[in-house]
Amino acid sequence: MRSGERVRGFAERHTVALAVVLAVVARLPALTRPVRADEAGFLMVARAWSPQPDSLFGPYWVDRPPPLIAIFGAVDALGGVTTLRLLGALVAGLTVLLAAAVAGTVSGPRATVWTAVLVAALLSNPMIDVVAVKGELLALPLVLGSILLTLLSVRRRAWPLAFAAGVAAALALGLKQNLATGLVFAVVFLLVSGLTRVLPSRSVLALTVAGLAGAAVPVLATVAWAHAAGVRLSTLWDTVYGFRADAARVIADGTTDAPERRALILVAIALATGLLLVLIGPFARLRELWRDDPPVLAATVAVVVVDVASLVAGGSFWQDYLLPLIPSAALCAALLAGRDDRSGRTMRGLVVAAVASAVLAMTFWLVWNATGHQEFNEVRTGEAIADAAEPGDTLVVFGGRADLQRVSGLDSPYPYLWSLPMRTRDPEYADLTALLSGPDAPTWLVEWVDLDAWADAGVPELRAAIDEHYVEVATSCNDHPVYLLRGVDRPAVTPDC
Repeated sequence: MRSGERVRGFAERHTVALAVVLAVVARLPALTRPVRADEAGFLMVARAWSPQPDSLFGPYWVDRPPPLIAIFGAVDALGGVTTLRLLGALVAGLTVLLAAAVAGTVSGPRATVWTAVLVAALLSNPMIDVVAVKGELLALPLVLGSILLTLLSVRRRAWPLAFAAGVAAALALGLKQNLATGLVFAVVFLLVSGLTRVLPSRSVLALTVAGLAGAAVPVLATVAWAHAAGVRLSTLWDTVYGFRADAARVIADGTTDAPERRALILVAIALATGLLLVLIGPFARLRELWRDDPPVLAATVAVVVVDVASLVAGGSFWQDYLLPLIPSAALCAALLAGRDDRSGRTMRGLVVAAVASAVLAMTFWLVWNATGHQEFNEVRTGEAIADAAEPGDTLVVFGGRADLQRVSGLDSPYPYLWSLPMRTRDPEYADLTALLSGPDAPTWLVEWVDLDAWADAGVPELRAAIDEHYVEVATSCNDHPVYLLRGVDRPAVTPDC
């Protein structure tokens, strides 16, 4: 019997280790892929970071918390995109390891293995994303670490662990401001632990206070930094959170064709990867799971609901927005994968299906890229402009393509490297029109999307400014015009499309 237990323990440990390794290896092909738009934008913001009272980051504007940009600044100093991609691979491996630890704490060794395999499969599926490294990915270890620390703090009734859980949960918010998963899990878990008398009221209060104190540390540190850097607190708040409400109105007022199309694709990806069915799993067995572990079930249901609601409320529906659902999926698997009943068998079947999906998608993605079918129009256009540009030239990309901007090697006198900030903070393009007509007009202008792609307001004035001050000298790889400032002579721009 002891020999059998040793064999099972050996197999479990090595399966988890293999899942960790595979999650790391699956992201190594990203080292050969060009920089993606968000990565490029964050790197540019970080390199030019110069906080002002009314500008959190200085020359460029982005609606992200300072800790995220600080990480990109460190990455830029240590090697740029290659370092960033290596960091993403290590983060993926750490995420699998922490998911396994959470599952082991919730349900035991059997669930540990299946949860680790599930998380590795989801992180290795190109339908979600195996290339770009952003806040959604970087925050995953913090979210799962916070959940693990919360579980252990209740089991051991240890306030230092609750304090650390709060710190980790708040740090996750510092990388992506809507990732409140760790905080939601802790609040619901402690509340239900008290209501079901798993914990006495005194312990619930002590752990809650410790967790809140821990969560306050990153928040207060960010506020202290803003004060020291001379940034107004209203600027910090408006940039990180206030902007989201304004952007939501812009998205709602604009055409819904693209968001609706992306939403349908996102649902299809969630189904094809197995993620959606895993998240639904516990809802089909609420009564049995409540009898087994009310606090964990309640907290899991809460984070699934909050995370899905957060994704829907965002309104953009990009495919990598599924990454923040992975901790919720890990909890769902942890609750069910170790069971011997039908629900356990179903969950294990879903894990197998998720692995198959990841293998098929990765195979297709590798072949697609190896045979040169993957298009990098933005990068090729940026390279062509870089070849033709001279020192001191500047560039603005209408519609926001920070990857094109960064590859060109040219700074932008326009602060908006993304389309949504441009549409929200310069809704009728008055600032851009004034820039193109003024003394700081960029040397180059790329009309990456049609000027009237989102609205007609301000477009005639913008078109008039372009016609007066610029001449079309080339077309980008997506057949949109590349303009050069009138009176400036540069070599021909010929993208290798």
